[in-house]
Amino acid sequence: MGVSRDTFYRYRDAHEQGGVQALLDSNRRKPNPKNRVEEAVEAAVIAYALEQPAHGQLRASNELRQRGIFVSGSGVRSIWLRHNLASFKQRLAQLEAQVAQTGAVLTEAQVAALERKKWQGRDA
Repeated sequence: MGVSRDTFYRYRDAHEQGGVQALLDSNRRKPNPKNRVEEAVEAAVIAYALEQPAHGQLRASNELRQRGIFVSGSGVRSIWLRHNLASFKQRLAQLEAQVAQTGAVLTEAQVAALERKKWQGRDA
């Protein structure tokens, strides 16, 4: 497998400056924190996902907008993906873990979502 001269010299220079670790850690993309929402908005989206686990990303976005928290449906999805809350099952698993850890009392919507999960498990 051949590489271009430019690539060879970049690899050689990186190896000379930082050894093998410099070659392993080379990441072309720099993280862009400007694309992230504020921490307060992210916390509100996560809390809403556990409060209403049956709601999808668009419904969550609309409900949060009514509370004065402005985030798009795709923004909700991005936050859910970062926190392993993207699917209904994942949100229920997080909710169950939170209840087991804190002993919090479930709302009617949360109980209904857990019951729905139970019934879906019987059909499979």
